[in-house]
Amino acid sequence: MYTYQEENRFFAQISTGLEEYGADELRELGAENVNPVFRGIHFEANLETIYRINYNSRLLSRVLAPIKTFKCHSTKYLYRIVQGIDWTEFLDIDGTFAIFAHTSNSSIRHSQYAALCVKDAIADFYKDKFGRRPDVDKYNPDVWVSLHIDNDNAVLSIDTSGGSLHKRGYRREALEAPMIETLAAGIIRVSGWKGEKPLYDPMCGSGTLLCEAIMSYCKIPSGFLKDRFGFECLPDFDRSVWEKVKKESDSQIRELPEGLVFGSDISSKAIRLTERNIRGILPNHNISLLAKDFNSIDEIKDSVIVTNPPYGIRMNNSDDLGGFYKEIGDFFKQKCTNSIAFVYFGEREYLKRIGLRTSMKMPLSNGGLDGRLGKFEIY
Repeated sequence: MYTYQEENRFFAQISTGLEEYGADELRELGAENVNPVFRGIHFEANLETIYRINYNSRLLSRVLAPIKTFKCHSTKYLYRIVQGIDWTEFLDIDGTFAIFAHTSNSSIRHSQYAALCVKDAIADFYKDKFGRRPDVDKYNPDVWVSLHIDNDNAVLSIDTSGGSLHKRGYRREALEAPMIETLAAGIIRVSGWKGEKPLYDPMCGSGTLLCEAIMSYCKIPSGFLKDRFGFECLPDFDRSVWEKVKKESDSQIRELPEGLVFGSDISSKAIRLTERNIRGILPNHNISLLAKDFNSIDEIKDSVIVTNPPYGIRMNNSDDLGGFYKEIGDFFKQKCTNSIAFVYFGEREYLKRIGLRTSMKMPLSNGGLDGRLGKFEIY
């Protein structure tokens, strides 16, 4: 038996700052003994729950199923352990695979070299057995294999998600430096918005926040547009259970009421991209989208505002970003009566330039950006 079969223990990767929210989401989806740590969450689940988590989680990046845990002090030993696994239980000879690895505080210091050792061991396993090897595909493999070594303790896992779960499938195009989908879903989760008030993004870019709000309200599974998942390659995969989970989740989908979600942006190109991306989720949507500078909006009152304003790398001219953020603060004060705004600052130093007191400041990373989510209550 493999480690996950013996212990029913799995590990979910998640963006920094969202660990506690991800833990709550896992519990809602049926996980037990949930233990959040830095950038990840340990938990217990049966395979039906693993299917449900991968199909429905809005916040997690990947869910890993450990297949082997061992002490590892050298690349030679790593190679021998990996080659000794029967990889035909996970991957057909005509399939493709890829490795991602991380090492820290260990005798094997270089993650890329550790990944290369794992790749060679898997390839040689097939060469010895069949005389040929499966191909490596770094972008869309049939099987993702994960190696994590910390203090010489190695965990070899199969990625049950089949690639990062942030790739929903609705975003065909985006502007420069778009917000990652799992972060956008995290902001919607943190906001607590469930449709009691209208939701508005006045600087919507290519519409990621709007799309995640729509999927959340309509209860559209995050994996609804995904072709396949990594758990389908596990040796104990049960297709009938997976089809049951998918049917149960899809049966919860509901329509979006008219007049509930709004978006605007100064760029007409951004609005065209937002329109296209939303239609990837709701082909016949009823959302108001306008090409308009936020300063030209008459008012937004009694609403929840979520937005990711342009910053540094997203603006051609970043000389007066401080003034730009002051304009946003003035807009909130003058035109957004009785509303709550959640603003993501990709460059956190601009949070103080908005000129409003925050009722919450939350560290959230977006790719390599150490950003902040600010909550502003406007009366």
